[in-house]
Amino acid sequence: MKNGFSVFCVALAALGLSWIGLVLGPVLQLGHESLTTVLNSTDPYPIQPAGAATLGLQVYKANGCAACHTEQVQQDGVVCNVVLSAPGLHPDDVSNLLSQLDLNGLTDQEASIAAAKIAAVGGKTEIRVASTGGDMNRGWGLRRSVSADYLYDQPVQLGSVRIGPDLADIGTRQTDAKAILAHLYAPQSCTAGSLMPSFKFLFVTRKVQGSPSPDALALPQAFAPPDGFEIVPTQDAKNLVAYLMNLHVNVPLYEAPFTPSVAANK
Repeated sequence: MKNGFSVFCVALAALGLSWIGLVLGPVLQLGHESLTTVLNSTDPYPIQPAGAATLGLQVYKANGCAACHTEQVQQDGVVCNVVLSAPGLHPDDVSNLLSQLDLNGLTDQEASIAAAKIAAVGGKTEIRVASTGGDMNRGWGLRRSVSADYLYDQPVQLGSVRIGPDLADIGTRQTDAKAILAHLYAPQSCTAGSLMPSFKFLFVTRKVQGSPSPDALALPQAFAPPDGFEIVPTQDAKNLVAYLMNLHVNVPLYEAPFTPSVAANK
């Protein structure tokens, strides 16, 4: 009896500590997360998604998309790149100096030294911050994911296995809704050898009534329906695409800075 009570107490303590670590800890850390602002701006971030995107999150969850895709861009660090913005009054001197300097992948101190050398011969420069890591090299994001990115996601679909690409910033790199729909219906029609299963149950194949529907998929011949038929997405498919196109990790934040290319081109 005494041993049984001891085992019970140890088990209760283990469960309690697990709950504190897995549930209470994250709630205390992130439970009061609120809107932030874009770095060097007053623009609020994130923007609350529209109704279709909110419904699409439920479709994403129901179909187990998080089993093969993550929504978490990872980052190794940041580097500074020095960019010439104006050659000044002595362009030849600036050009000669640039041929001797390494201006990319620098630390903050190295970038400041390089910028000072260029300024000494009359050139003007900008120092731009860039994130580094495998995910950036793959084009999956411009910075790491942070807690603010998930403020409006209920539940958050971080995922754990990358059988397919990370989707945290898919809305930035894929802006064509019909291309995403075609990929959902027949992944291999868009990416040869794709391991992604087809989500044909989110679509309807029907006879063309008069003129084709504007929602009908444009597919390669090998994946197209028989003549006289068309494939159109259901509302669930449209909602899922709205959710995917709403996924963006494309603005700099205080805790995850980078220099946007748009700002750099002004």
